[in-house]
Amino acid sequence: MTTIDTSMLESLKLSQQPQAKKDSIGQEEFLKLMTTQLNNQDPLKPMEGGEFFSQIAQFSSVAGIQELQKSFEQVASAMLSNQALQASAMVGRTVLIPAAEAELKEGGNIQGSIELPSSTSALAVGIYDTAGQLVRQITMGPQQGGNVGFNWNGLMDSGEIAPAGRYQIKAITQVDGEPFAAETFVAAKVDSVILGRFGQEVTLNLGAMGQLGLSDVKQIL
Repeated sequence: MTTIDTSMLESLKLSQQPQAKKDSIGQEEFLKLMTTQLNNQDPLKPMEGGEFFSQIAQFSSVAGIQELQKSFEQVASAMLSNQALQASAMVGRTVLIPAAEAELKEGGNIQGSIELPSSTSALAVGIYDTAGQLVRQITMGPQQGGNVGFNWNGLMDSGEIAPAGRYQIKAITQVDGEPFAAETFVAAKVDSVILGRFGQEVTLNLGAMGQLGLSDVKQIL
């Protein structure tokens, strides 16, 4: 950093400040100080142009960074407010999330979808209990590629109503004559949300389905 003669500070009365000193000077004070420094420099040893512009660049850089910091703080505040509004609107909504299992409530059902990378000649959704036993197979036949919805009403292959609890979901398709396990998504209700800090996303509390980041949601139903 370039050292400025204290005699010039005294001539500008910048050295006679109150006890609470400022950590920085404003642009007007800086320009006034630079002008005085030029007027009082030794004619035999004038300040080089590079040194002069270096001081201006340093000041402009610091001032720019301060203004940029203020701008970032304003943007962060606006983003946090927008995030809060977005999060509050999610409470009570049903979302489609990537999952290989779901919670069946008493008298309820399980909804979801299968993502097919291409068309298939046969699609079947198997519902398994916690012991790995198949309790229901939903045959859906040929399907085009894309998202295919399914709904299990809790009825088992035996004709009885399945007890409430957690069940595994497996989607098997036929691709080029070979079985292929497709990705499954299930519907879950948003009980509450957790706001992330600046730069972090909203986290959704999905009850028995746990927590999930908002960006992982496939669809808001």
